[in-house]
Amino acid sequence: MNQDHLPPGAPGIAPTWSSSDKDAVTTALGSSRIWATIGHGIVNEVYWPSTGHPQIRDLGFIIAGPDGWTEVKRANRYSMSTAHDSVPLPKVIHEGPGYRLELEFLCHPLRDTLLIRYDLSGENMRLFALLAPHLNKGTANDAWADDALSAASGNVALCLHADADFSRTSAGYVGTSDGWQDFTRNGTMTWQYPHASNGNVALMGELAANSGTLSLGFAETPEGARTLSRSGLADDYQETLSLFVEQWRDWGKDLRIPYTTPQMLREAEISASVIKVHEDRTYAGAVVASLSVPWGSSHDDAGGYHLVWTRDTVEAAIALITIGKLDDAGRTLDYLIGTQGADGSWAQNYFPDGHGYWTGKQLDEVALPVLLAAKLKAAGHLTFSKPEQAMVRKAIGFIVRNGPMSDQDRWEENAGASPFTLAVMICALVVAADYFEGREKDYVLALADCWNERIEEWTYAPAGPLVADADMDGYYVRMSPRPADGGMTGSIDRRNVAHGRVPAEGLIGMEFLYLVRTGLRSPHDKRITDTVRLVDQLLRRVTPSGPSYYRYNGDGYGEHEDGSPFDGIGIGRLWPLLTGERGHYAVAAGEDPTPYLDAMVRMVGPGGLLPEQIWDSPAIDERALQPGKPSGSAMPLVWAHGEFLKLLAASVTGRSAETFVEVENRYGARPAKASHWIWRESCAFSSLPADRDVLIECDEPFSLRLGNAAWAAIRDIDSQPACFGQHGVMLDQQTIASFGTVNFTLYFTERSAWRGRDFSFSVTA
Repeated sequence: MNQDHLPPGAPGIAPTWSSSDKDAVTTALGSSRIWATIGHGIVNEVYWPSTGHPQIRDLGFIIAGPDGWTEVKRANRYSMSTAHDSVPLPKVIHEGPGYRLELEFLCHPLRDTLLIRYDLSGENMRLFALLAPHLNKGTANDAWADDALSAASGNVALCLHADADFSRTSAGYVGTSDGWQDFTRNGTMTWQYPHASNGNVALMGELAANSGTLSLGFAETPEGARTLSRSGLADDYQETLSLFVEQWRDWGKDLRIPYTTPQMLREAEISASVIKVHEDRTYAGAVVASLSVPWGSSHDDAGGYHLVWTRDTVEAAIALITIGKLDDAGRTLDYLIGTQGADGSWAQNYFPDGHGYWTGKQLDEVALPVLLAAKLKAAGHLTFSKPEQAMVRKAIGFIVRNGPMSDQDRWEENAGASPFTLAVMICALVVAADYFEGREKDYVLALADCWNERIEEWTYAPAGPLVADADMDGYYVRMSPRPADGGMTGSIDRRNVAHGRVPAEGLIGMEFLYLVRTGLRSPHDKRITDTVRLVDQLLRRVTPSGPSYYRYNGDGYGEHEDGSPFDGIGIGRLWPLLTGERGHYAVAAGEDPTPYLDAMVRMVGPGGLLPEQIWDSPAIDERALQPGKPSGSAMPLVWAHGEFLKLLAASVTGRSAETFVEVENRYGARPAKASHWIWRESCAFSSLPADRDVLIECDEPFSLRLGNAAWAAIRDIDSQPACFGQHGVMLDQQTIASFGTVNFTLYFTERSAWRGRDFSFSVTA
């Protein structure tokens, strides 16, 4: 019956997002600004007007007949296909007792509209559309139901029309008066509330025909959304479909995917299209990490993974270079130039417009755009343009001033020295040297040499507590704290677990593999091979899909033991992208990477999407968790798809995409002797090898007071301006030898203040 008053239950239960394990992601390549995700056989989040802004929780269906009703999402009996692996046009078939529902999801290339072609067969069956808006924050939405289903909040509005019309519609509040509650309580649609205001709202409409097209339009105003929705239906569907397919095939026609098996070719084409789908339209080149919110059905995070992480974006762009999409990768570099901060860094993560979300600083995210520029240059796609030069020089300046200790590692959890971050920073310094001249160029290379020579000091544990047998001399750790916090003798706080503090030497990860991947260390270096053996013992698990790896021992970022969602603590699960990283080592070591590629192919979801994590425990059917298959974390993960493409390319070329000739020529996969070591309080040392000068540096003018071990033979030396705004005093080998042990402190001349602390170092054999 009709109700002319507000539905009960205002403002509704707290909003959440939908499940993050997607079946497919899709967008058109025209001028429209709409992205859709498909999960559990229905539409999940739809993003508009950029990849950073999801606007609905989901759009699903109830099928009702003489013997009852079924919500197809919960029934979970469906199959999915696409006409071509490189064309993201998902088709879903739901089948159950007495019914068959066929769906096709088409993002309109020219309008901000999602079209859904539907066809329900079955005797006396009726179809109902369920729409859950989540506009802006999702807590203050208005909804109204008439001949269409509409909602608005602030400057965002949506409208869902059916070409065959709705015979009945209703608006309500989630948890009390929404359409699912109506069916649960009454067995059919009995409510017809015309509007629901200022809450977490939901809409339902009975479709007047069992075959037709739905059109979901988005705009800044309700009138605009209604216009787009109706216009989308007025366009000829087949012409719209043909334009969508033509644009995607045009983009995919020059993909250079290596010759491989049909299964790997399929996954490569899907991976390429997944990366492309995640590129923004307004902010061309912006690639978000995932069109999903990890464990989204349990919370309402405004950021999720639909943000740009510079690291993930560059990993994807380099993958595109390996398959011949240089223009796309170049567009990403241009975007990163636009989002770089005045100090040369990038925000930890940010919305596609460049607005920052989290506030940490990660030095790998400063170094990686420099490597992307170098990769494009090596591919003949880049010249020394003024914006590019400025970006590289500013990024290197930030690394010089703030390295080598990073505020956060690549997992965004701890400060200190990570082999991954060190590797990409050192390579960035080397490949960027030609952007500088004279003293600056010499300084950049000397700094790279010094840091490269000290990698083991910061990240290698000889005879550490995890040494497995007498043949193992030591291993690389996941990371070490800053020297002021103990360095290799300090402790790391494992996040996401209770009581997570452990000695740095007790944590191992896969980060060290980038020392090989970037050409800084040989794959046959015993320190490397020992650590590979150790991670294969401690971090590797063989699942029904194949081998995979944990981020580090004792990780807590994953579901609980019972499969319930991560809620700040949990149990870390296996990461397919780390399977790819282990495969890259296999390539470098002359081993067969095929088992790792095959495993990644088998770890995908129903639509070929690679997840962030896979389940590593016995099956939990009620939570759809199966060993070796996607867990409830983000899916797809763009970084994982990029890793697959790069490993596939490396399996043919025998060479990692992150290996640069300049680095190989300078180091030959081993630490070269640095002409001098650079002392900073952030990376102080107490001993150094013989035959090294020492440059003592600070970011402000100072006078260096020197003395021997007994603070006798005191000398004062004023600092001189150095490169990149630094100030320094160079101590040659003869001066160092005359003191034996060098004691020193600093007097800051501009503020007339002593450092208030003494430092020392000595030469070791």
